[in-house]
Amino acid sequence: GDVYKRQGINAEYMGFIQKNYVMKAIYLSLALLVCVLAHKGVDISELFHDVACLKKEGIQLLIPRCYRSYGSPDPNCKKNLENGKKEGMDLDIYMFPCVKCGKPEKQVADTIKAAGGEHFRYFWIDVEVYQWPANKENNRKFITEVVKAVEKDGKKPGIYTSKVNWEAIVGSDWSGCSHLPLWYAHYDKDPSFKDFKPYGGWKKPFMKQYLGDTHLCKEGVDLNFYPQTNQNLSLIHIS
Repeated sequence: GDVYKRQGINAEYMGFIQKNYVMKAIYLSLALLVCVLAHKGVDISELFHDVACLKKEGIQLLIPRCYRSYGSPDPNCKKNLENGKKEGMDLDIYMFPCVKCGKPEKQVADTIKAAGGEHFRYFWIDVEVYQWPANKENNRKFITEVVKAVEKDGKKPGIYTSKVNWEAIVGSDWSGCSHLPLWYAHYDKDPSFKDFKPYGGWKKPFMKQYLGDTHLCKEGVDLNFYPQTNQNLSLIHIS
């Protein structure tokens, strides 16, 4: 009887080991899958001359600036979009709003006009500390008006910001944009979401800018990351 008991224990133990091994294999496979499906990109604020090089580097999404912080459309927006389109890249745009200029609807209209009719998916609103008033309530209203103007035009808005910037401009407790995708900035040189901590009502991010003011293809860029599950994206933003 003792022999069978020992055999039973051994069988149970081996079953546990096999199950544990299978689970570890599954976790490892999922981790590898995430790495494979993860994408990197860049964002730009100048005319990028060699988009073909970016394509060769594996960049799939181009996000040029289309509105400047001092209140005028970016003249390079359309050309950057055209060059990205030629290379078969996905395209988004971003605006750096001018709060003191007022008229958020006109700023949005001018941003879209700067795109020159080129198709793009997301309209990112840059919210970072630069000439924003101290009145958080007014800042919230301004951002809300920008979002509404983008949606009114049939575009998909998203928010680009960092935890520090969001807290300084609108307060960390304001969740008025948490229904929108979040593109957050944290320059830790790590293309992953491991560092993300919820704020502003966002439980998870859409993409991350993990390195700023660097170079790719001999031109200035910021580097970004997001999972392929976010609608098969990769990115770029010219700085």
